[in-house]
Amino acid sequence: MNTTRSLRTAPDRAPIPLLPDGIRACLFDLDGVITKTDVQHRQAWKRTFDPFLDGFESEAGLPFSLADYVRHVDGMPRHEAVHHLLASRNIALPPGDSPDPPGEGSEHALANRKDQLLTRSLADEFIEVYPGTIRFVHAVRRAGMSTAVVSASSHGAQVLEACGAGELFDTRIDGHTVRERNLRGKPAPDSYTEAASELGAAPGEVAVFEDGPTGVQAAVAGGFGWIVAIDRCGRREDLIEPGPDLVVDDLAELLRLSTAPERRART
Repeated sequence: MNTTRSLRTAPDRAPIPLLPDGIRACLFDLDGVITKTDVQHRQAWKRTFDPFLDGFESEAGLPFSLADYVRHVDGMPRHEAVHHLLASRNIALPPGDSPDPPGEGSEHALANRKDQLLTRSLADEFIEVYPGTIRFVHAVRRAGMSTAVVSASSHGAQVLEACGAGELFDTRIDGHTVRERNLRGKPAPDSYTEAASELGAAPGEVAVFEDGPTGVQAAVAGGFGWIVAIDRCGRREDLIEPGPDLVVDDLAELLRLSTAPERRART
């Protein structure tokens, strides 16, 4: 079972976050940015899709891959991710309804199968954080900026509590919030815009940190002031395409005892 940890105490060293002038708030995706639960999501999706896809011939029946995850699934609400992946294979399933039992009879049934598998994984496995992100969040908060978690996952609260990082963020917008407030999921900017509003910051005053192309698209569409993509999967080209300001391997790269970088225009 997961054991809750506390990450409230800042590290002894106190680096300065490298951010453009005028940034007042930072918004962070959860899985793959703050926690290593992106791996658990990928595994749950693969265990969901592979048995289903095995019944199809030719390219439609190829196993679910890392490229599929990055391009078609990562960052989307579950049922939308199912639809997007199946459409990429020219496979049609009835949409079904959200209460559909886990299975293969509808898009919602597949989505619920994935959630069932993920829920078991999160309950049984230790949830790790990315240390560079935690150090960066501490630095941002010491600099007086607000912070928020923005995730498509409905397990946001559970994951943050299990890893002890919840108190590092002023607000959380997750899958539950998206449904309750009738927000559009990523790649629409709604969830990021909602988080910025809760923090009292205009989009131009906000930095967004994402590890998936869909999330980067959402941040670009929202007109946010600085957008950083984090390449966790070695698929830099997919992250560059939506137009972030910067791509890094880890947020520790943005911790320096130096002056802030100049804001540059996206093209």
